[in-house]
Amino acid sequence: MIQNKQCRLAKRPIGMPNAENWNIVTEELPELKEGELLIKTMYISLDPAMRGWMNEGKSYIPPVGIDEVMRAGTAGKVIASKNPDFKEGDFVTGGIGVQQYGISKGEGLVKVDTSIAPLQTYLGVLGMPGMTAYFGFMDLGKPQEGETIVISGAAGAVGSVVGQLAKAKGLHVVGIAGGEDKCKYVVEEFGFDACVDYKSSDFKQALKEATPKGVDIYFDNVGGDILDLLLTRINRGARIPICGAISQYNNTTPVKGPSNYLSLLVNRARMEGFVVFDYAPRYREAVIDMVGLMKKNQLKAKEHIVDKDIDAFPETLLMLFKGENLGKLVLKVAQEDEVK
Repeated sequence: MIQNKQCRLAKRPIGMPNAENWNIVTEELPELKEGELLIKTMYISLDPAMRGWMNEGKSYIPPVGIDEVMRAGTAGKVIASKNPDFKEGDFVTGGIGVQQYGISKGEGLVKVDTSIAPLQTYLGVLGMPGMTAYFGFMDLGKPQEGETIVISGAAGAVGSVVGQLAKAKGLHVVGIAGGEDKCKYVVEEFGFDACVDYKSSDFKQALKEATPKGVDIYFDNVGGDILDLLLTRINRGARIPICGAISQYNNTTPVKGPSNYLSLLVNRARMEGFVVFDYAPRYREAVIDMVGLMKKNQLKAKEHIVDKDIDAFPETLLMLFKGENLGKLVLKVAQEDEVK
C-alpha cells in the first residue's frame, strides 16, 4: 500500500499561523475504484488566500474544516487511472491539497501540456494567480493606453503579472514593494517603469513623484494604509480592483477600512472586489492570450520554488506574510524522476 503524507488543519489560527495550527499525518491510500485516478503531487501552490480559508465564517468559499487536508492548488502526474478521461503519465492541475498523493474522480482537474510551459508555471502565470491578474486587470481595470497604473504587492505572483500585462497594453506602470532589492527586481525583471519602497521613510513623496499625472488604475493586493494613501492619488474615473488585503489577513483587531473613501465620490471612481473563480468559464481565453504574450517575451513566468517535503508547508506559507518571496511561491515536493 502507498503511504500518503498530509498536512491537516489542527486548529484555527489567531493572528499569524504557527506550528500548533497543523498536524502532519501519514495514512495508507485505499485501492482505486472505477472512475478514479491517482495523482502524485509534484508542486503545491502557496497563496495569500490560504490564510482566509483557515478562518471560520462566511466567505466566497467554505473554510477548511478542522482535521481536513489543507486546501491548495497542485500540479502533479497521473500514476494510475481507472477513469477513461485520464491516462497514466498525464500531467494535471487541480485542488488536491497539501498531500503527497490524491485520489480524484476527475472533477476540477485540468490536463496541461508541459511542452508549452513547465509544470509549475500552471500554478503561476498560467494558473490561478495569472487568471486573477488577467481578469482583475482587464475586466475591472479596463486599461487604456497611456494611463498610469499602480500595483501593490508588485513582486508577488499576481502583482508581477498585472504589471507585465499593463506594459504590454502601453500603460505607465508603477509598483509598490517592500525593500530596495525587491523594487529593483520588479523594475529589472518584470519591466515596470518604477517601483516604490513602502518601507522607506519618503514613501509618500516617492509615490507622488512616480505618478506625476495621478493614478488611473490602482490594483490593490494589500489593503490597509497603502489603499488609503492611493485613494488620495486617483484621477477622475479611476478604477480600483480589490484583489486582496494581505496586510490585514493576520490581524487580531478589526480590519482597517479606508478613511479616504470619499475620494471615490469626488473623482467618480470605482472600487470593486472580485473572486477569480467567477471567471472559470473564461480561463481558456486568458491562457491563450497570455501564452501569446509569453511567446513574444512580453510576459515572464517567475516561480519562487522551495524544494522541500510536505513537512515544510507551514513554514513555507509564512514566507508570503513576511514578504520573502519573489514571484509565485511554490513548494516542490517531488522530483520528476521520482514520479513513476
